[in-house]
Amino acid sequence: MNTFADKAVAYYNSLAAPTNLPPDIGVMNPYQEPDVKAIVAEFYTKFFTDNTPRVFILGINPGRFGAGVTGISFTTPQNLRRYCGIENDLRDTPELSSRFIYQVVDAFGGAKDFYARFFLTSLFPLALTKATLGTGPKNYNFYDDRATTEALWPAIADTVRTQLEFGCNRRVAICLGRKNETYLRRLNDKQGFFDRIVTLDHPRYILQYKSKAMPAYLESYIATLHECTE
Repeated sequence: MNTFADKAVAYYNSLAAPTNLPPDIGVMNPYQEPDVKAIVAEFYTKFFTDNTPRVFILGINPGRFGAGVTGISFTTPQNLRRYCGIENDLRDTPELSSRFIYQVVDAFGGAKDFYARFFLTSLFPLALTKATLGTGPKNYNFYDDRATTEALWPAIADTVRTQLEFGCNRRVAICLGRKNETYLRRLNDKQGFFDRIVTLDHPRYILQYKSKAMPAYLESYIATLHECTE
């Protein structure tokens, strides 16, 4: 029987960028890079070589400095080394979401304990960017304009449906981001993927706008994680 790791690695290695997006929206597909293929194989082999169902934690779509570089959700090259014990030669990147998520991982007991119970992923699996004059590409969310949302909606449904087969505890899913919740609930109402959805404020929002309250947010995250695995 294929393990969670086997299914996840095969899935990420098969990803192709959509071709139907508006002309100013770009897609980053790191899974075509040999270094990232090796990281993805090592990460999933290390933490997911079993058939234990995980609680899914679903973000929006990857940022260009996190999974857009490493192929691992909410994970920068430096956090991959520091917290996951996976050495790599990728350039360190700034990523607020990854900084907060790995404080959560650490507070939960470390990467081994965290990933034994949870799968970090996103509604759309590839990083999106928008071209801007003078400053280069910036992070973009699939819901930031209607044309992009509509173009990606079938792929979003396919992403979640396919990833459920990795090994999912469908009793509950954790949604990251209040606006993201609107789209996950719309999807779930039609598809019935999860029995229940619990929503937390997005890590980027916390560090960008609520950094002084970060200890309280961290405590809330940990309480929710424990509640969802009881």
